[in-house]
Amino acid sequence: MNKEAEEPIEDADVKPLPPVDTKREYDPVLPGAKDWPVVRMSRHRKEFIEKVIDYTFDRVKELVGKSAESMVEELETTLHREMLRIKQNPWKVDPEDDYDFWKRVRNELTTMRYAPNMREQADRMMREIISRYVNEIAGNFNPSSYRVARKVVTFGLTRLLNAARLPGYTSIFKSEFSLQDKVNIVGEVDQLRSLAKKGTIVMVPTHFSNLDSVLVGWVMNVLGLPPFIYGAGLNLFNINIFAYFMNSLGAYKVDRRKKNTPYLEALKAYSSIALEYGCHSLFFPGGTRSRSGKIEKRLKMGLLGTAMEAQRMIYEKDESDQAKKIFIVPVVLNYHFVLEAPSLINEYLKMKGQERYYVENDEFSNSYKITTFLLKFFTKGSDISVSIGEAMDLFGNKIDQEGNSIDAHGRKINTREYFMKDGEIKTDKQRDMEYTRMLSEVIVREYHKHNRVFSSHLVAFTAFQMIKKRHRKLDLYNLLRLPEEDLVIDYQEFKTTFKGLRKVLYQLYQDGKVKLAPHMSWKSEEVIAHGLENVGMYHALRPLVRNEAGDIVIQDMNKLYYYHNRMLGYELERYL
Repeated sequence: MNKEAEEPIEDADVKPLPPVDTKREYDPVLPGAKDWPVVRMSRHRKEFIEKVIDYTFDRVKELVGKSAESMVEELETTLHREMLRIKQNPWKVDPEDDYDFWKRVRNELTTMRYAPNMREQADRMMREIISRYVNEIAGNFNPSSYRVARKVVTFGLTRLLNAARLPGYTSIFKSEFSLQDKVNIVGEVDQLRSLAKKGTIVMVPTHFSNLDSVLVGWVMNVLGLPPFIYGAGLNLFNINIFAYFMNSLGAYKVDRRKKNTPYLEALKAYSSIALEYGCHSLFFPGGTRSRSGKIEKRLKMGLLGTAMEAQRMIYEKDESDQAKKIFIVPVVLNYHFVLEAPSLINEYLKMKGQERYYVENDEFSNSYKITTFLLKFFTKGSDISVSIGEAMDLFGNKIDQEGNSIDAHGRKINTREYFMKDGEIKTDKQRDMEYTRMLSEVIVREYHKHNRVFSSHLVAFTAFQMIKKRHRKLDLYNLLRLPEEDLVIDYQEFKTTFKGLRKVLYQLYQDGKVKLAPHMSWKSEEVIAHGLENVGMYHALRPLVRNEAGDIVIQDMNKLYYYHNRMLGYELERYL
């Protein structure tokens, strides 16, 4: 009998949840590659890059100021930060001439302040630096390579999945299971496919692992969507297998070591102009992977702001009612475990409440580690969920199937009016920043609404909160240092607490405030067993296990805290 369809017999408040359809197939939204927006952009790559350079240069001049001295000062700041990067944190993916280029910049800056044409020289050098950045950032999408990469990823992972779940040496050649048996795609799929033909999609997923980009890319392919462009960390291009697939799948490079104004403006300009070209885009508004394990609460305004800027530019150029709209689609990724969890939570705990420059950790430092991880992951049989949220416009309004913006009273809205003043489209940075901030708040609410709770999330939350309640006078850091004898929970006590929290979750689910995986409707003991089996399953030291007496034992409080954090934001701790 399929457990996903099993009815619980223990709790009257727990009703069966609908199973996931893993066999649905989707036709391409745009069958011909010539119709893909990213292909149209690639045909005019040189023109596109020049436009990004021009736009970035104008923005830098606007930010830095009109005087020659201010431009030289910005160049000196950029040079200083780049020389520090080269000295303190070099990567093998960096250009071979990196040091020589910045050494030449330094030499030219030495004499620039005394030159009669200082402003002209400073502008020339700034434009050269921006051009270098933009050409580094720019993706190089190729339809043929995209098709090959797509087939290789799907074929390879499907073979791996069948080898893991079917007996015998020949199982690797079978096709009984598809990746959709492993990766559950749920939510507003039909709306997403419909809107991809009517406007430009900006997909904004939560971010927990370096695998997220590959996972979401595969999902978009399964759903028949045209290729999206997306920013991928430059550090991932250190790895040959990642570099090949990301170059083929539409990635542009993001170097988080570079914090200077010209680079950041080049990144934003690249995103804005690509959206203006109609390229569907994916970016992680949390900026980096969640180090705490929490669903993101504070989103980065920069990339979200590029969508706002692109929409304004589209309306400026097209005054008709047919001007393309940009749609925001939140996506929530759910894992039973995250490969990088130990180092991420350690980073978070060391600098809790602060932001600092960090060196990327090396869980994905080579192809061997990635292959080993994938083998273990598929062998364990743990599932992933990708939850597609409801689309919204850039102002947080809902979208109907025709792409119209709908207000809280069900009335159609003309979003062009948001950008107008005195009857004309006007540039207003402060206004757009406020719109972007409001949009980020709506996205965060949608993340929590479409978060799909797994058994592993709830067992981790239950265990950590029970220990916290038992030692309510301890702060977080002392709680994490509790001795082994204090990290045992009576199973019956745990089960009672778990059932109570699940009941609360069911009420939240019925109120439309959260999603639940189908296995959450099994009998309590089965859900607990499933959660214990899957939480942090890849790690050498598991967060939670049962001892010989049947009680719950916490083996690693740091990891438990990380997985527990996924359930924050629903105020469940009030019910313990």
